[in-house]
Amino acid sequence: MTDYMQDSVWILVAVVLVFVNGFFVAAEFAMVKVRQVKLDTLVEQHRPFAKTAQWLLERQTASLSACQLGITMASLGLGWLGEPALAHLIRPILETAGMTSTTVLHTVAFVVSFSLITALHIVIGEQAPKIYALRRAESVSLIAAMPLKAFYLVFYPFMAVLNSASNFLLRWFGVEEGEHQELASEKEIRALLSHAHAIGELTKSEHRLLNAVFEFDDHVCRQIMLPRGDIVIFDINQTFPECLALAKRTKHTRFPLCKGSLDDVIGYVHVKDLIGVPPDAPFDLTEIARPPQKVPETMPIGHLLRQFQSNRQHMALVVDEYGTVVGMVTLENVLEQIVGMVQDEFDTEMPNIVPDGSGTFIVLGGTSLEMINAELKTHLLSEEVDTISGLLVEKVGRNLRAGERVELENVSAEVIEVKGVRITRLRLHLHNSPP
Repeated sequence: MTDYMQDSVWILVAVVLVFVNGFFVAAEFAMVKVRQVKLDTLVEQHRPFAKTAQWLLERQTASLSACQLGITMASLGLGWLGEPALAHLIRPILETAGMTSTTVLHTVAFVVSFSLITALHIVIGEQAPKIYALRRAESVSLIAAMPLKAFYLVFYPFMAVLNSASNFLLRWFGVEEGEHQELASEKEIRALLSHAHAIGELTKSEHRLLNAVFEFDDHVCRQIMLPRGDIVIFDINQTFPECLALAKRTKHTRFPLCKGSLDDVIGYVHVKDLIGVPPDAPFDLTEIARPPQKVPETMPIGHLLRQFQSNRQHMALVVDEYGTVVGMVTLENVLEQIVGMVQDEFDTEMPNIVPDGSGTFIVLGGTSLEMINAELKTHLLSEEVDTISGLLVEKVGRNLRAGERVELENVSAEVIEVKGVRITRLRLHLHNSPP
C-alpha cells in the first residue's frame, strides 16, 4: 500500500510537470508572437501585468532562455519520475491478466507507460499550449508574465552562464547577439492586409486604399501627368474675351498663361480671378497670373504632394532633364493614385479601360502599363516608357496610324484613334481569352 501511494504521488508530480512544461511552452511562443506595439497599447490601457510582459519582451533573448530552461527541467523531471512510477502501477494489472514472465512484464509495462507519458507530454505539454499561445499571444503574455518573471529572476545567474556559452557558440557561425524582434517588411505587411481582407477584417475598399498607400511613393510625376499636347493654355497674344470663351468651353479651373506656347510660361490663371471682370473690358491677364511651379518628371509624387501642401499651389508644370515642359500635374492627379478616379460635374473623359466584348478592351493611349497589368492580368513591361501608347511606339520603332495592329506578349493591340503623332485610343485583345 505504501509503494502504491508513493507511486501515485510520483504520478501526480509527473502530471504537474506536464502542465509546467505546457506553461513554459505557451510562454515561449507567446513571447515570440506578441508585438511590441500591441503590448505598448495594453500598457496604455492599464491592463494587469502588461508592464511585466513589456519588461520581459524588452529582454526577449533572456526571457526565451528562461522558458527553454523551464521546459528542459520539466521534461527531464517528467522522464525521471513519470515513466518508472506509471510502469510500477501497471505491473500488477498485467500480472492479474496472466503475465508471469519478468521480462515480458517489464517490457510491456515500459512500452505502455512510455506511450502514455509521451502522449500526455506532446498533447498537454507541447501542442495544445503552443497552438493556444500562437492564437492568443497577448492574453498568454499577460497571464504568464508574473510567474515567468519570478522564474527569470531566480535562475538569472544560471541563465547568464548558459547565454554566454550559447552566444560564444553562435559567434563561431557568424551570428551576433541580438533580439528576436524584427520589423515587418512592406511585402509582409501587404500579405497581412490580404489575409485580413480574406477573413473579413478589412473591407474591399479599405484593402484597396491601404495597398494604394504602399504604392503611392513608387510613382513619379511623369506617370500621372497630363501630356503636353492635352494642356489648354491662355496665350497673352489672345484677347481677353477669347481667353474667357476658352475657359467657358473647356471648364477647367486653372490655365497656364504663356507667350505663344508652353516653352515660354509666364504663370497660371485661376478662373476665380476672372469673376466680376466684364467680358468686353480691356484686361491684362499678366496682372493676376501667379508664379509658375515647375517640377522634374522624376519627382516622386509623395514629394509633390508635400510641395503642394507647403506652397498652397495645386498645379505644377512637369519638365524633363532639359527643362522642356512635357506635361502638367494637379493635386487631383496625385490624390487619384490613392482614392481612384475622381471626376466632377465637368469631367467628360472616358475611363482608362472599358470592356468591349469577351477578352477585348478599349484603352486610352495614356493608360499606364502598371494599371493595365493590374486590371487585365497582363505582363507588359518596359524600362523606357510608362504608357501603352509608348510601348507600341517602342515596339515598332515609329509612329503608328489608325488601324495598325501590334502583337505584344499575349496581347494584340489595334490603334483606333491618333491625334497628331500620339495614340489616344486603342483596342486590346487578350490571347488567353476566348474569341
